[in-house]
Amino acid sequence: MSERPVIVILGPTAAGKSALGIALAKRFGGVIISADSRQVYRGLDIGTGKLPLAARRSIPHYLIDVASPRSQYTVDRFVRDVRRILDTLPQRTPVFLVGGSPFYIDAVTKPNAYSSVPPNPALRQWLEQLTTAELNRRLKRLDRRRWASIDHANRRRLIRAIEIAHGDTPAPVALPAMRILKLGLRAPLPKLRRRIDRQISARLRAGMIRETAAAHHRGVSWKRLAALGLEYRVIINHLRDQLPRNAVAPNMKKVTYDFVRRQLTWWKRDQAIRWVTPHQAIRAVATFLQA
Repeated sequence: MSERPVIVILGPTAAGKSALGIALAKRFGGVIISADSRQVYRGLDIGTGKLPLAARRSIPHYLIDVASPRSQYTVDRFVRDVRRILDTLPQRTPVFLVGGSPFYIDAVTKPNAYSSVPPNPALRQWLEQLTTAELNRRLKRLDRRRWASIDHANRRRLIRAIEIAHGDTPAPVALPAMRILKLGLRAPLPKLRRRIDRQISARLRAGMIRETAAAHHRGVSWKRLAALGLEYRVIINHLRDQLPRNAVAPNMKKVTYDFVRRQLTWWKRDQAIRWVTPHQAIRAVATFLQA
């Protein structure tokens, strides 16, 4: 059986991955699988930066709006869903894996990069008693590479990472044979910061605060929303009267800049990534598919 062509479009927040993914999928007759750990959740459209339905309608998109934000969507479930989707597609259809979640991308492109370690309630209960700083120190000792890329304020992810480091890893989900091209969308940092600033201002104007409050009213706990990380913790602090409205945008920008640095640190070690402009991406995909 021939290998399935899979083109990964990755890059930092606000680099323009979604738009490039659609342009490439249209040009080469492909489909898009989202590799975004937050766009899987229904009802969180503005805050997670989902493209409007009208923009997605021309190309099949998978793994957007597939889970309730009231429960956690895991990397293990993501890989199983990817396997199910690939099994339904014609073998020669190019698959564009588009997103900025390093764990999700590595779980598909590097078979041993993710863990199916089951939850350890006793360990979790003990870890919950530690401060966030203590969790960071413990994870840094156990797995410095994972610690370097994780959200250092996200206790849920810190605890899960420590749990994985302590656990015995079962065999990962078997994926079909794939021929993979990894493209990183390049953007100079000053330009990226300007895009992040515009993106955050646009999301706040579009009603991200109202959307977050509405999710809470529908039964999504503050704890679950905070577990989504980044801007959501800033908005929760505002909604709970712990942060004035005029401090929301600056704080959101700061946590996003920090996240971008962690994304780039993670990908810097991956020599398989070709960092390209959108025009270079078109040529690279054309060459890859003709090979």
